[in-house]
Amino acid sequence: MGEQNEFDNAVRAKILSHALPHIQNYNGKVVVVKYGGNAMTEPGLQESVMKDIALLTLVGVKVVLVHGGGPELDKELKAIGKKTEKIDGLRVTDEETASIAQMVLAGKVNKDLVRLLQNVGAKAIGLCGLDGGMIKTKQLDPKLGFVGEIEDIDIKPIETVFNAGYVPVISTVGADDEGNVYNINADSAAAAIAGWLKAECLILMTNTPGVLKDVNDEDSLYSVLTSADLEGMIEDGSLEGGMIPKAICTIRSLEMGVKRVFIIDGRVKQALLIELLTDEGLGTQVTIN
Repeated sequence: MGEQNEFDNAVRAKILSHALPHIQNYNGKVVVVKYGGNAMTEPGLQESVMKDIALLTLVGVKVVLVHGGGPELDKELKAIGKKTEKIDGLRVTDEETASIAQMVLAGKVNKDLVRLLQNVGAKAIGLCGLDGGMIKTKQLDPKLGFVGEIEDIDIKPIETVFNAGYVPVISTVGADDEGNVYNINADSAAAAIAGWLKAECLILMTNTPGVLKDVNDEDSLYSVLTSADLEGMIEDGSLEGGMIPKAICTIRSLEMGVKRVFIIDGRVKQALLIELLTDEGLGTQVTIN
């Protein structure tokens, strides 16, 4: 037993030693994590993500957690007998749905995540785009109703939370100049927030290993791509379904000054640590041309 413990300790020490350069690289830097998919709905994965964020915070990484909450919103709408309609993957949102989205996303989901982070030792404060007028929006498309497109972000509320030693947990609702509240796609919001913060990186958690050459083969992963590669894949139809809006968000965030974007598999435990603190990484890394 003693020899086994010595072996285990040696392995742990080696892992920490290998992680040191990566920790030094991200120390004091901003990392924006878009949280969703299975990682948000399965309790085991949920706890894994919270622990990853707590550890990253302890080693000096400024993590911003941006979340949606589609499944919770669907459940609430179903409970009141309201049908969900989508166009091109975006929820058609009338005024009642927008009000319910504000309640579910900025209320229940946001505060649940704050609680989960604090349960694993990270200090967190929940925000939404309405707080401090942080996210200014306009209507994306009249046929979608109260779905917003971001026009401007005031990063001062986020920086205030950072400076106080807390993890900002941001739900993606915002308002226009007239005070109308809009639901915002979480990928788009995370990309915009990362861009305005000039983040070191943006991490998009998905239910796939990353960008695949063949969507039916999870082993056909692209480990490294450029924004030009993604643009070409959008144009030639190589990307399908939900990966297209993620690719568009990735390109926009890089154009705004984010250094790199990681599209990773949120179904893997410790996915954030594997991507950020190991040489091999986990998913697809995308950089500017």
